[in-house]
Amino acid sequence: MHIEIRGAEKLSFRERQVVSLKETGKSHDYISKVLGLSPATVNTLYNRAKAKGYQVVVIIPGEEWGVGLFDTEGEETV
Repeated sequence: MHIEIRGAEKLSFRERQVVSLKETGKSHDYISKVLGLSPATVNTLYNRAKAKGYQVVVIIPGEEWGVGLFDTEGEETV
């Protein structure tokens, strides 16, 4: 699995750090400890980043979906 943040160029360095951790499921408390920031600062950075309109795209290669997702003719087998 690969996570891509579209619009990351609009974000500051700290906003990208917070967004990357938050979008992978980390809590505000965890992020504040790891980055050495207060939870209020983490919240502010995350809200600023959301206001700038980034998008998270999750890319899951076919092999991670399991064998047999598509038959040999390319038709779905599900």
